[in-house]
Amino acid sequence: MTPLTVTLPMLDVDWETLVSVNLPTLLFVIVGVPLALVGYIVGLDVLVRRLPKRSQPSVRPWVWVAPAIFFVGLILVYPMVGTVVRSFFDRRGDAFVGLGNFVRLLTDHGVLIVLRNNLLWLLLYPGLVLLFGLLLAVLSDRVKFEKPVKSLIFMPMAISFVAMAIIWQFVYYYKDPSEPQTGILNAVVVNIFHGLPITWIQDTRFNNFALIFIGVWGATGFAMVILSAALKGIPAELLEAARVDGANERTIFRRIILPLMMPTIVVVGTTMVIFALKAFDVVYVMTAGNYNTDILARRMYAELYSAGNYANASALAVILLLAVVPVLIFNLRQFRAVEARR
Repeated sequence: MTPLTVTLPMLDVDWETLVSVNLPTLLFVIVGVPLALVGYIVGLDVLVRRLPKRSQPSVRPWVWVAPAIFFVGLILVYPMVGTVVRSFFDRRGDAFVGLGNFVRLLTDHGVLIVLRNNLLWLLLYPGLVLLFGLLLAVLSDRVKFEKPVKSLIFMPMAISFVAMAIIWQFVYYYKDPSEPQTGILNAVVVNIFHGLPITWIQDTRFNNFALIFIGVWGATGFAMVILSAALKGIPAELLEAARVDGANERTIFRRIILPLMMPTIVVVGTTMVIFALKAFDVVYVMTAGNYNTDILARRMYAELYSAGNYANASALAVILLLAVVPVLIFNLRQFRAVEARR
């Protein structure tokens, strides 16, 4: 591979002009924002103190929460409502088409492939993350160097999914069979199993699974840490009592450890389901949705920024929202159930 050389142009910056233009903004950020925040806190606290003492405890929390509610509404709720409304109009936003955008998308062959791929992510990604996370949590709990081992496994979480995709491009790299294979996976296939190199990213038999495995590699450390914490929360006396009664390790895991860890497993699993539905980075970097690997979030991005079709993009965003919201509600209920058991 030819080394990549990047030449950065010399920038002739007029720093005096730059500072003079941005000085008002800079002063506003450094001085104005803190003053506004202090004025808000002090002023509203003075007003709350003038209220009857019985109503002050119920009013004061709303004073603190109000800015957060305002910004959440401005940044999240308002765009969400606008997107839902926009999904019922045509491409130009002039004519109301009702569910026409959704019908057209859900009968499009390309979108059906997208939904199939999202279903694959939905089934394999959380399942494999939980499987490997639970396995590593149990095994790492019994090794001598537990902390270094967990740190190594958790390390992929310290990098972005874009960086993960770039790293795995070298793992899946393909070269002509007549040349030495520099991709790790194809080198193993050719030199150890004496097979032919495989185009892992282009071959539709393997590419979706290859992309999903990148996500699994990145998220397994997160699942391992959470599940390991739940495992350490199980009383050691309970496990010792089971061993004294003659239970083997497999029975202890199946009858004691797994049931006690189930609330945490469900919470981690539903969190991974949300991550699977929102997957974007890996597919965008590795294939840009080509070779039948497209998913909802990547297709929505393409409809919005490449095709300029706001109607289709809004409809896809609504479909993604409808898929995520039930899982999110279930996840919140599980969190509350776990807190109630404590």
